[in-house]
Amino acid sequence: MPQQKKAPVVVSIQALHRMPYYLHLLKDYQAAGETVISAKAVATELRLNDVQVRKDLAAVSSVKGRPNTGFEIQDLIDNMEDYLGYNNLMDAVLVGTGSLGRALLSYKGFENYGLNIVAAFDNNPDLVGTRISERTVKSTEDLSDFCKRLKIHIGIITVPAPAAQEVCDQLLDGGILAIWNFAPAHLSAPEHVLIQDENMAASLAMLSRKLKEATR
Repeated sequence: MPQQKKAPVVVSIQALHRMPYYLHLLKDYQAAGETVISAKAVATELRLNDVQVRKDLAAVSSVKGRPNTGFEIQDLIDNMEDYLGYNNLMDAVLVGTGSLGRALLSYKGFENYGLNIVAAFDNNPDLVGTRISERTVKSTEDLSDFCKRLKIHIGIITVPAPAAQEVCDQLLDGGILAIWNFAPAHLSAPEHVLIQDENMAASLAMLSRKLKEATR
């Protein structure tokens, strides 16, 4: 009798956003010598609803939590890292080697999250050929061909807003399927392309608004 395929794990976007916080907490508990953790303890630490947390953990865990004890921490870490893709390094290119681009290139923690920035690009001839964090900056003229040749699927945009769409188009021409956009600009791309915007202006506006309300 043929073996049944395991149904794919499906979680909400909100749950997906919570996963890195769960993972960070689990590793803190493990570093402190703990081997088991309950959903209630996780919920208390992160100030979340314990029913929701239990549902989130159960969705990605390969082993059911035990009554009155909880989940094996190592099992949860393994399952969560597998679900988030942290165990499979994903190659990416970064375009724009200004202050933000340089900061991202120098960050050593991305590999812990499955991201490997293999190359950096810029259109400034004074920067092309220079070295930043052990990477030689390449010309954006070679961006599309580089992505095609190495089958890169993730592009990181850290250029000024006016140049963002042009860079996006070059990445799309190179076969990019996911874009991490740090430029304060709305990008136009086909529906199958994933775009994650990191809009610092919007985040600051939200922070400012909440601070204003809290200090009234």
